[in-house]
Amino acid sequence: MYDFHTHFIPQDVLTWLKDNQVKAKAKWEKKAKNKADFLFIDEKWGFELKPAFYDFELYSHEQQKAGISHSIISPIPQLFMYDFPQEITVEISEVYNHSLIQLVKTAPYRISALGTVPLTYPENAARVLQDAIHQGLRGVIIGPGLPGKMLSDEFFRPFFEEANRLGAIIFVHPLLSENPRLQKYMMPNLVGIPWETTVCASDILLSGLIDKYPNVKILFAHGGGFLPYQIGRLNKGFDMWDQVSSRLEAPPSEYLKRFWYDSVLWDKESLDFLTKTVGADRVVPGSDYPFDLSVWPPEITNKKGIHSLLAIKSVQS
Repeated sequence: MYDFHTHFIPQDVLTWLKDNQVKAKAKWEKKAKNKADFLFIDEKWGFELKPAFYDFELYSHEQQKAGISHSIISPIPQLFMYDFPQEITVEISEVYNHSLIQLVKTAPYRISALGTVPLTYPENAARVLQDAIHQGLRGVIIGPGLPGKMLSDEFFRPFFEEANRLGAIIFVHPLLSENPRLQKYMMPNLVGIPWETTVCASDILLSGLIDKYPNVKILFAHGGGFLPYQIGRLNKGFDMWDQVSSRLEAPPSEYLKRFWYDSVLWDKESLDFLTKTVGADRVVPGSDYPFDLSVWPPEITNKKGIHSLLAIKSVQS
């Protein structure tokens, strides 16, 4: 079994955070006796720093115990650090990527990895992406855009041009929503995260971005948010409004089948609907381990999705 959506923090990254605690605005806080310390970045984005996040022996043991033979590790979104000055965002990207490259070398048949890029500086993001791919990473994980800038914005052109040239995997994974209407009942996570994915995915689809960059392999976290469920509404808009159809070469439902989606949905019927809607070769198993809301072990899906996304022979099942 594969696990495409799983997170890890190498020791070099934690060391960097401790050595740069002030400029990274990193804080460790004890919130409960029976829990690990919580890590906060920039006075937000707090999460419980469970040992499985950074103890690779423990992480590997838990993955194997769950029947997972190959894990594709991603950086944690809390360390995208898009709110920071360029030198910090670039530095943490390079430290994280180098650490993951070295980690993969220790167990190449059990783990692969995606890197991270300084998305706020697209030319640097393109360079960091190129370095990551050339050194063995499969692609990168990014957020769903920046304040005031969707991923279809011309601002991101240098990054997507390089991703297209490389045929890179781009895993879109949001942070907690900061919408003021969603600030209680854990809604920044429960509703905000899939909502941010939905907005981003809809923008990418309706903008025709993947016609411009056809070699980029875009994977959406958490089953694509709410988009697959509402694809009929987008199709209707395509039929009714030139503002929708003028940028597209086919109905939105056809574009939906050109992306990939993970299986992190916590509901079999929802997963069945997603698979039926986009095709089994577009859904990959994922867990979101070791975050609290993980599907553990990940739902088993058709291997076609992993093989079509990775398009490599070196990953063994």
